[in-house]
Amino acid sequence: MEKVALVTGAARGIGLATTQIFLSSGWKVVMVDRDEEALLAASQDLDGAYPILCDVSQPDQVDRMVAEVAESFDGLSALVNNAGVADFGPMDGTSFERWRRVMETNLDGVFLVSQACASLLKAANGAVVNIASISGLRASTLRVAYGTSKAAVIHLTEQQAAEWGEFGIRANCVCPGPVATKLAMAVHSQDIIDAYHDAIPLNRYGSEDEIANLITFLCSDKASYITGQTIAADGGFESTGIGLPSLRTP
Repeated sequence: MEKVALVTGAARGIGLATTQIFLSSGWKVVMVDRDEEALLAASQDLDGAYPILCDVSQPDQVDRMVAEVAESFDGLSALVNNAGVADFGPMDGTSFERWRRVMETNLDGVFLVSQACASLLKAANGAVVNIASISGLRASTLRVAYGTSKAAVIHLTEQQAAEWGEFGIRANCVCPGPVATKLAMAVHSQDIIDAYHDAIPLNRYGSEDEIANLITFLCSDKASYITGQTIAADGGFESTGIGLPSLRTP
């Protein structure tokens, strides 16, 4: 049976990099995104890519998308829940509307897509990889909604591993640290870039491909006995806690 992966938030960034690595390994990829223009542009020259427009926070759209996948392919070997939104602001200044906007995509979307794909994944003994964030592992300022949503995704992953393991489904979570996406580089000031450089033991941002390589590994047969795990791909950022970088200087 051909290997088919479904990747949400696939039109750019980590989702697109993950799609490209899957394709280079001979997989077919269902590319899901709610930005139609970006999705069509990203997928048009990718052999083996199957774009579907869908907002993962909307149950009716998710159901239609998964029904189309079930009709078009024999099975689903991997699901990568990558779609997410970021909204940074102080706790006291975060309205409930802003809170819900983040939760709808970052948490509800993971739940809805995973649940809708469950029967396809069970039939194929498939793998789930949910993309959380280093912000789900350690609190920091201005991330009350974002960080909380990602912490919830980590726990949801453990629930999936515990409940679906008997069906042969593996579920793992990847927590990227600072990654040099086009969006990040556009909004991070030089002061922020320098601060991350000093705080990360590897002294640099990660790349989209480095995160995508971990995701595709976890979906592969090489990770056949790995489930219920949360892996921080962050250059060691999480390991340093809030300690002063100067204390690490020889």
